Amino acid sequence: KWCKANQVDILYIQPGRPMQNAYVERFNRLFREDVLDAYLFEDMNQVRNLSYQWMEDYNTNHPHDALGKVSPWKYASDFCIGGYPNTKPDKHLKEMSNLELSEKR
Repeated sequence: KWCKANQVDILYIQPGRPMQNAYVERFNRLFREDVLDAYLFEDMNQVRNLSYQWMEDYNTNHPHDALGKVSPWKYASDFCIGGYPNTKPDKHLKEMSNLELSEKR
C-alpha cells in the first residue's frame, strides 16, 4: 500500500540469482552466521537484544570494504578531523570531480 501511494515500484530479483542483490545477501549471511546460527534462543527478547548488539557493532566497529576497510566510526572520526582514510573514489566521483561548477539562478 505504501509503495503504491508513494509511486514506488517494487522490483524483485530473479529466482536463483542472489548476485543481483549481493550487498543484502552478504549482510544476511553475516547476520545469520554471527547471530542466528551462533546461539540457541530462549525467547524473542533474547533475539532482539542480541540482534541490536550485533547491529550496533556492525554499524560502528565492523570494517567495511567501501570505507577502505576501516570501521564507520574510524572513518567518520578521521573525516571530521581532516584526515581521509585510504579509500579509492568510485568511477562516478572521479567523473563528478571533473565537472565545473556553475551558478544557476
